[in-house]
Amino acid sequence: MAGASQQRVGGAAGGTAGGATGETTTGPVYDPAVRFQGVFIAVMLGTSLVVAAFLVHRARPERDRARPTAAHVTATGECALCHRRETSAVVHEYETSRHAGAGVSCLDCHQPATGQGSLAHNGYTIAPRLTAANCARCHATEYEQFLRSRHAAPAYAAVLGAEPFTAAQRAHAERYHPAAVERPANALAKAQAGATLVGCLGCHKIGEPHPDGSIGRCTECHSRHASSVALARTPSTCGQCHMGPDHSQIEIYEESKHGALFEAQRAAMRLDAPPKSLSTADMPVPTCATCHLSGLDGLEVTHDVGQRLSWYLFAPVSEKRREYQGGRDRMQAVCKKCHAATSVDRFWEDAERVVAATNAKVAAALAVVAALRAEGRLTPEPFDEAIEFVEFDLWHYYGRTAKHGAFMGGADFVQWHGNYELLQLAVKLEELAATVRAGGR
Repeated sequence: MAGASQQRVGGAAGGTAGGATGETTTGPVYDPAVRFQGVFIAVMLGTSLVVAAFLVHRARPERDRARPTAAHVTATGECALCHRRETSAVVHEYETSRHAGAGVSCLDCHQPATGQGSLAHNGYTIAPRLTAANCARCHATEYEQFLRSRHAAPAYAAVLGAEPFTAAQRAHAERYHPAAVERPANALAKAQAGATLVGCLGCHKIGEPHPDGSIGRCTECHSRHASSVALARTPSTCGQCHMGPDHSQIEIYEESKHGALFEAQRAAMRLDAPPKSLSTADMPVPTCATCHLSGLDGLEVTHDVGQRLSWYLFAPVSEKRREYQGGRDRMQAVCKKCHAATSVDRFWEDAERVVAATNAKVAAALAVVAALRAEGRLTPEPFDEAIEFVEFDLWHYYGRTAKHGAFMGGADFVQWHGNYELLQLAVKLEELAATVRAGGR
């Protein structure tokens, strides 16, 4: 017979072993003492492992011990760990970005691109300074479109001329914008040398050339760590540079019906909608980017801000762009998402009449000063005589403003900030010309 420790008593309570039949059944016996011993050993072993892990963890350096929390992981581990202490806003901006949602890490952007130097940084190798080359690794199409735009090399050359650019960069830009880069430094910028870096280049650096061969600063429109489509689509972002007497686009937009509707309906708009799938349901009222860059109900997206333009409105006497008809058709396709074709055609006819009339007024004023130069009555130096400033103000401020106002729906800018000033300065110009011819200055 098996030992007691192996027996299991069966049958009714108080019966003999095996029940009434006297049979016995053998099997394991659940001894409480033995079970307690097993649980105790398991608990002690688990506790020992936890304590050992804790002691090992405490022996690690602080940098390794302070691993990121779940919130930190939404950025990029160790980068967020330090930068949440040092520059916390950039971590927050990154966490709200589409890059974070797509799993793009800090190092994906900050590692050196071709032609860039390197910097040892807390165990990582990063680029000392990011440029458009870093963005172009993922956004090659957008970068190529940008390179063809006046936001690229022509913007920077408008201040400092061709000198900062390589021969290859100049040749590329000249294919799309003849004489826009192969030019001397801006005479007015040179005359105001102390303000050029913070003033002129404060905006024109959007087309800055870099030692790695790239051109441009994507962050001027999208910001550095938010990398925001919504920011680039907000009128005030464009208005940081496109404002003031020489290019009053933001003021004109705010006066226009588009600007008023945007302010009224802004809360209902999806400013962060993806450009390629942007619809009029997302943006029923246009902003600068909607008209000039974004796709809208299937239209092509572009980073060439001139692709939908038909005139060089910024010029003293405006001419049609080489891609006049294509630019006109592309912009009108945007307009026709909201307006009837007959209204769009009429709007263009009215705007082009303003351009023609403004061109004639500016050309007449420029001819007055050109005649004085031909007669040898002005010095060769620019901006050293009063009449030269009047001439400059006439076309650079008020001629431009009238033309932009006509194409952007700003009636006050066509009239009082445009044509009225043109008339006033034309009279003043004639009086100064008479004074110069009389031997005065």
